[in-house]
Amino acid sequence: MSDFKTLVIADIVVPERLRMVDDDHALAIQASIVQHGQFNPITVRITPNGERPYTLVAGAHRYRAVELLGEGEEIDALVVKADKDEAIILEIEENLFRNDLSVMDRAIFVETYREAWEKVHGVINPKGGRPKNSDKLSEFSESPVGLLEAEAQKGFSAVCADRLGVSSRSIERLSKISQKLPKSVRKAIANSPIADNQSQLLKLAKIPPEKLKKFPRAFKETSDFVKSLEALEPPAPKPDPVMQQLSALIGAWERAKPEARAKFLSHAALIASPADNPQEGHMSS
Repeated sequence: MSDFKTLVIADIVVPERLRMVDDDHALAIQASIVQHGQFNPITVRITPNGERPYTLVAGAHRYRAVELLGEGEEIDALVVKADKDEAIILEIEENLFRNDLSVMDRAIFVETYREAWEKVHGVINPKGGRPKNSDKLSEFSESPVGLLEAEAQKGFSAVCADRLGVSSRSIERLSKISQKLPKSVRKAIANSPIADNQSQLLKLAKIPPEKLKKFPRAFKETSDFVKSLEALEPPAPKPDPVMQQLSALIGAWERAKPEARAKFLSHAALIASPADNPQEGHMSS
C-alpha cells in the first residue's frame, strides 16, 4: 500500500545512494519541472523515530532538482510502508531495468539487489531449488522480486538476466565488477567513460586489492585509464650497461656456429695473454 502526498523537501532525509547524483542531470530535470511541473513522484518511507519524518527511497535526481529550487519547496511523493532492506529493493526495482544506467551502476544494483532480496526472502540456492521462506509466492507474482522468488530454482543470474534482457554470463560479469571494485574506485570513476566500459571495469576487477587502492589517486592525476594502470606498477629499474653487453654476448654465443665459437675463443685467449703474442707485443711497444 502507498499514499500519494505533497511533502516539504526539508522533511525528507536522503540516505547514501547506490547511484551517485549528477547535478547536471538534476538541473535538466529542474528545468522541466519549472516549465511543465513534476510528472513522476518520488518514493519515500516513513522514518521511525527519525529527525525527519520521511526517508527517500527512490527518485534522488528528482529530489535534488527540487532541492536546488530552495528549502521551502514541495515535492510530490508516494509514501510506502517499508523497512530499510525493503526500501533498498524498491530503489533498485525503480532503477535496475532502466536503459540509462552505466555498466558500473548496473553492476552495483544487481549485486545489492541480490543481497537485499536474500535478507528479506531467504538465500537463493545457486544449484537450484526454492529459497527459504518462499511459501507465499502468489503475494509477489507481479513484481521483479516476486519473479525472483517464484523462479529462484533457475539461479539468480538466469532470472535476473531474463529481466534485464541479457545473458546469465553478463550478470555474472556485473557481479564480479561490483564485488571487486571498492567504493573509493567506484567514486573516482563515477562520471568518467570508464564507468560505462565493461572491458575496463573487468580489468580493474582483476587487479589485486593492495594495488587497486592506488588507482583513485592515479586516475585523479592523469584522467587516463591506461596511464593510471601504468602508475600502479613499480618503476622499472634502470638497465645495467654491463649486464646488457653480457646478455648480448651470451645471445651471440648461443646463435654462433662451432667454427665461429672456436675463433672467438682463440681471439679471447690472445686478448687475455698479450705477452704470448709477439705481434701484439711488437705493436704495443
